[in-house]
Amino acid sequence: MSGLRKAKKYDWKDSNMALFGSDTDKKVKKESAETEPAWKGAGQKPGLQIWRIVKFKVTDWPTEDYGQFYSGDSYIILNTYKEEGNEELLYDVHFWIGKYSTQDEYGTAAYKTVELDTMLDDKPVQHRETQGFECDMFKGYFDAISVMKGGADTGFRRVLPEEYKTRLLKFCGLKKSIAVTEVPTAKSSLNSDDVFIIDMGLQVYQYNGSNANKDERFRATQYLQKLKSDRGGKVKVEVLDERDTSEEDPAFNNLKKDRDDDDDEDDDEVDTAGVPTLYRISDASGNIEFSEVAQGKISKSMLDSKDVFIFDNVTHLFVWTGSGASIDERRNAMSYAHKHLMKSNHPTIPVTCVCEGGRSDKDFEAVFK
Repeated sequence: MSGLRKAKKYDWKDSNMALFGSDTDKKVKKESAETEPAWKGAGQKPGLQIWRIVKFKVTDWPTEDYGQFYSGDSYIILNTYKEEGNEELLYDVHFWIGKYSTQDEYGTAAYKTVELDTMLDDKPVQHRETQGFECDMFKGYFDAISVMKGGADTGFRRVLPEEYKTRLLKFCGLKKSIAVTEVPTAKSSLNSDDVFIIDMGLQVYQYNGSNANKDERFRATQYLQKLKSDRGGKVKVEVLDERDTSEEDPAFNNLKKDRDDDDDEDDDEVDTAGVPTLYRISDASGNIEFSEVAQGKISKSMLDSKDVFIFDNVTHLFVWTGSGASIDERRNAMSYAHKHLMKSNHPTIPVTCVCEGGRSDKDFEAVFK
């Protein structure tokens, strides 16, 4: 009997995510969407709603866990709001892919995102987010985004305190852009520039690196307060400063000396080398063709209502659908966008779908200013 194999990191890059937006997705009818129990009440009033994908099913994510995600899961996030002076409900819907989420999970998340969009009469602006590379709009929904290892079923409330496995969390960033990520439980994961929380269940340490900034320290303190509340106030907390902490401090007893060879690194980066490029998807010739329109300085005047365009500005990719685009062009847009990104040096960047004549996407408008 073979042992368990670690999930492949960003396995979705090798998968058939190109189906997102294709005939397979578009066959989802509004009648079908209305039979999905999770969508009952979705988008009926302003606010944030989050669901996690569990074995092909859409399940509610507890409101107290909003902003906390697991690298082995995929989620759907719906933001419903009104613009000032207008009573119409507007939407942004995101599907978020953890770097160790399975193909079943993120495939279902993409499919169900289309279904939710259909139920809301195609009003939402759709976005794809990947762990660690979320767009500013997505990050703005939360005070901070915390990414934990494993799946949600590994959470503290689902195990006995004495069985709790030590976690090491790193707090890194400035002001509201504080990233909270779980890192390998090894002393070599610690550094002087960030703040760390050593979470042993009922004993928790906050370790302040000597060069850590006040925003990181404050965010870690906030995190500890919520953690204590979630665990019924039974947690014992101790704050340590690097300059005053001995190498033999009990806080380090549950940490390995060095990372294992298969420990997940948290240093993924987007390669921003390259220039903004605009591509056209057109079937004017009788066959769908994907062609480059321009590089460098891109203007909105280059867009044509008869076709679909893909604008890759290296840090964010936009799929712009003209009001007169054909059905085949629309259905194949995300497929071509996905294939393009998989061949690029920045496959994990956010993806946003924008329709001409619909609600303008702020990020899309901003890139032309």
